[in-house]
Amino acid sequence: MLQIGPYQLPNRVALAPMAGVTDLPFRRLCARMGAGLVVAEMISSNASLRDSRKTRLRSRHDDEIQPRSVQIAGSDPQTMAEAAAYNVAQGAQIIDINMGCPAKKVCRRAAGSALLADEQLVADILGAVVQAVDVPVTLKIRTGSSPDARNGVAIAGIAQDAGIAALAVHGRTRACAFRGEAEYDTIAAIVDATTIPVFANGDIDSPASAARVIAHTGAAGVMIGRAAQGRPWLCGQIAAHLATGITPAEPTPLEQLNIMLGHVAALHDFYGDFMGVRIARKHVGWYLQHSADYLPRRRAFNRLESTTEQLQFLGQLTLEHRHQNTAKNYPTTHPHKEIAA
Repeated sequence: MLQIGPYQLPNRVALAPMAGVTDLPFRRLCARMGAGLVVAEMISSNASLRDSRKTRLRSRHDDEIQPRSVQIAGSDPQTMAEAAAYNVAQGAQIIDINMGCPAKKVCRRAAGSALLADEQLVADILGAVVQAVDVPVTLKIRTGSSPDARNGVAIAGIAQDAGIAALAVHGRTRACAFRGEAEYDTIAAIVDATTIPVFANGDIDSPASAARVIAHTGAAGVMIGRAAQGRPWLCGQIAAHLATGITPAEPTPLEQLNIMLGHVAALHDFYGDFMGVRIARKHVGWYLQHSADYLPRRRAFNRLESTTEQLQFLGQLTLEHRHQNTAKNYPTTHPHKEIAA
């Protein structure tokens, strides 16, 4: 099994931190469906933002799988160290440092993947954070700033020397954002150059692709990001496949509708009516994106303005599907083919 500090993970599959996606309801759901590690949304190291509604919501960890991993972002070593200590005091059991986000609003502050261009600053931040807390510190990176400046192997060495407990590598540079194919050769080189656990990340959208990436890179585990949107069961499918070679069937269409309904109810409970209704729209869009009548259903759902309307809409979809199956004598246990991310 994969070990991070004192924590032995139940499997080799982690859910990537994604701003606006991996909130507490989604992390709970993915963990319940088999993710071995879930990482919270990025939290700014800026102390002045700690009391903002966004940060308070992102900092909640009640009833969550352990170890509780919190990602922080910033560019000043002392501020990052203080943010790490603060979040540990709030219940974080692992601190994850963001040096992988390519978003312009993050990189403009010389944070996220922009840090990879300054190896000394990387070393200073990692050293300061590791010294500031007595919990494992992990790091998320890309392969470099640009295709002409791939320094992922050097950054990984700096991380290991600083005492980083595990590393997640998205196989693209900052400049590549999410374009092109992931660089699994670079991840393999990082694995070869280090002894700490490495999670391979990027373009892993099925159990088969996860197994291929593990075989190619030698990574200790995989980290799943965008492919899990609308597919909270994917991490568990991948974990089972890596452990046994057997891929569990996808939830049936009816089971997927029930999962979606429960998820939306949890979003409303977590965020309240106003934010919950709006955040539910994007998640429902991801759940429905491969259904034959996706566009009209999504348009109809996005016009709804209340918690009650949304839950009634999804409940009606579930009833309609159940009745259609009964009319067609369609077995509800029929495996649904894997959805391509």
